[in-house]
Amino acid sequence: MTYDLLLAVAFFAAANVFSPGPNNLMLIASGANFGLRRSLPHMAGVAYGLPLMQIPVGFGVMQIFDLWPVTHTVLKIVSVVYMLWLAWRIAMATEMARAKDTARPLRFSEAAAFQWVNPKAWSMSLGAITLYAPGRDLEALLWVAGTFAAVGTCSATTWTTVGTGLRRWLSNPVRLRWFNRGMACLLILAMLPVLLT
Repeated sequence: MTYDLLLAVAFFAAANVFSPGPNNLMLIASGANFGLRRSLPHMAGVAYGLPLMQIPVGFGVMQIFDLWPVTHTVLKIVSVVYMLWLAWRIAMATEMARAKDTARPLRFSEAAAFQWVNPKAWSMSLGAITLYAPGRDLEALLWVAGTFAAVGTCSATTWTTVGTGLRRWLSNPVRLRWFNRGMACLLILAMLPVLLT
């Protein structure tokens, strides 16, 4: 991969992973509720889950949708149900924490698995592979995935740090409750493009 092409991949990745979406909304909420250190597994799951998804997608997972179109509908239903569950979890974070000490940020495996039902992750992966690894050879896929991992690490750190910066202002339980509910509503709104297509 040439330097110019790598730079183009980096700009494409930055434009996509830094823009608001389900991952970033959940990271800002995680930073606000749990702080940067406790959110590290969630951050890593977002930053590295997408690149780990891109390689099998590049090798032809999308052909499943061509062969069995019903799988696209199944993926859409699973995505919506999972995102509604995550929105409920974010909205109820303060109540769960008060009721019992079970509130926690997403684990690495949960955040990485989320990429497979995140419509924005699919869109980013398909766009990046189509534009920058059209031959779908391993070297090109690894360059794309590696670039997304590097840029995704910066993005996850930025969004979680923003949430962590809000912790003092959100130390008021009422503010935190409304912040979490607002983040949950934004996550649900992020699903509208999926439902409308």
